[in-house]
Parts: sequence; structure tokens; C-alpha cells
Amino acid sequence: QDTAMTGEITLTGRVLPIGGLKEKSMAAYKSGAKTVIIPYENRNDTEEFDEEIKKALKFVPIKHVSEVFELALNK
Repeated sequence: QDTAMTGEITLTGRVLPIGGLKEKSMAAYKSGAKTVIIPYENRNDTEEFDEEIKKALKFVPIKHVSEVFELALNK
């Protein structure tokens, strides 16, 4: 319940990049998330975020939806 996720998923399970990651991450932060699962191709976008957000959230970049299941089962 402290994890948020964003991205577009193809029929084959690939996770595609999205726009508005900064705004979506801010919303996740404000709603109490600690971890945000993001598309791998958006991983460098987090460099532009405020330090407060970068310190408060753990960003986990993924390439395939199967990685989400691995993360969920390891918690």
C-alpha cells in the first residue's frame, strides 16, 4: 500500500515510457507512497525532481510487467 506504479503496458508485457512523471511522482508522494515503480526508459527523468522528492521516494525502473510480480512477492 506504500507503492505506486505508472507506465503503459503492451500486450506482450513491455512497459513503455510515459509523460508527466514528475507530476505523478508528486501525487504518489502526497498520498504517502514510499516506492514508485516507473518505466525503465523514464529512469533519467527523476534527476530533475526536487531533492525532497528524490529523498522521500525510491524509484524502481522496470522493463517488463513480470518484474512487478517479482517485486510484490519479495516484499
